[in-house]
Amino acid sequence: MYECVHQPLKGLYLCYQLISTIFIRVPIWSLWYSLPSKRPRSTWSWGHAMLLGLVRHVVYISSFTGAIFPQPDYRALAPTEEAEGVWVKGVPSKLIKDELKILASVSEVAPERIPGYWYGRPGTPPKPTHSPQPGEKVFYFFHAGGFTHVSAHPQDFSASITRSLVDLDKSRFPFPAALLDCLSGYYYLVDEIGYEPSNIILVGASAGGNLALALCRYLVEHKSLPRTEFPAPPDNLLLLSPWVDIGNSHDGPGSSSLTFNMDFLGDLNTRSMLYSKRAFLGPYGFGFAMLNRYISPASLHPSAHAHFQGFPRTFIAVGTADRFLDQIRTLRKKMGSEMDEGEVTFFEAQDAVHDYLLFKWHPHRPATLKAIATWLSESP
Repeated sequence: MYECVHQPLKGLYLCYQLISTIFIRVPIWSLWYSLPSKRPRSTWSWGHAMLLGLVRHVVYISSFTGAIFPQPDYRALAPTEEAEGVWVKGVPSKLIKDELKILASVSEVAPERIPGYWYGRPGTPPKPTHSPQPGEKVFYFFHAGGFTHVSAHPQDFSASITRSLVDLDKSRFPFPAALLDCLSGYYYLVDEIGYEPSNIILVGASAGGNLALALCRYLVEHKSLPRTEFPAPPDNLLLLSPWVDIGNSHDGPGSSSLTFNMDFLGDLNTRSMLYSKRAFLGPYGFGFAMLNRYISPASLHPSAHAHFQGFPRTFIAVGTADRFLDQIRTLRKKMGSEMDEGEVTFFEAQDAVHDYLLFKWHPHRPATLKAIATWLSESP
């Protein structure tokens, strides 16, 4: 992992990859994908197959070199015209209770100040200039990045989803550091800005979907506490290609996680994906991941018991070419069996890859955003 992260080896390796991709790979792919039967999915257009081939290869290269392009400093706020950065204070210790308190102690992590970004509608200030009006809603977005990459910074590629939807940075590990960050942001929206929990829409993509579920679970499990002591759960949960089994309970023969090589996500048990798992789990390991309801809520292990009574209405989007497809279908089944009828909306985009809403050119993006808008309009 990251064998070529330092110069001059990184520069030499990138030069090799650039030349070989332009003069060898692209011409071969162009001819190969000219036949629909040779494309990873026959429904993909030639351009679609070429673009995803390039994305897959860039992801593979980055597992050797680390970030290929200059990355924004997620620890600093960047003023932009479309977003306003804010510093969010670490959540008060009184909100860290029971199991979460023990887990944080074992990992030796604590709440700390983190950056986040407000995005507003075109022509309006990004950050509210007044106290929220009754019924005024806000999206609270947790970006993708395998817990270890990408940030909430407006110049990061994850912002392509945010602009279609506050994005909070949560690139800290090991578990439960990122969950503490998510709780800090939620407390900020409720206690400092003044939003009613019922008007907060939790949104999580990929690893961010895992954290959105974990935060929601923590809030649901403590909803019996007085509101003066602990914030209520939100009323809406939106999950985009969520990573919901960080163990390997779905890695059986023929599973999507082992066979969907057309996805730009690499093998979940090698290189960058394995690094992300190990970094996130820290002192806990894979056995713990398979059993813990916060980390792997869709685990198939017979001793795993993740329940969903009391969860808010939920929208789940996934592509049928996503490596996470099997585990997300398991999540849908588990949630649907314990929640009221109609409380779980499941949207499958035919032959779409992981976290496809990242790509503005993706053909299923408009239909997915329309389905989300419809789901939101039906919220009580």
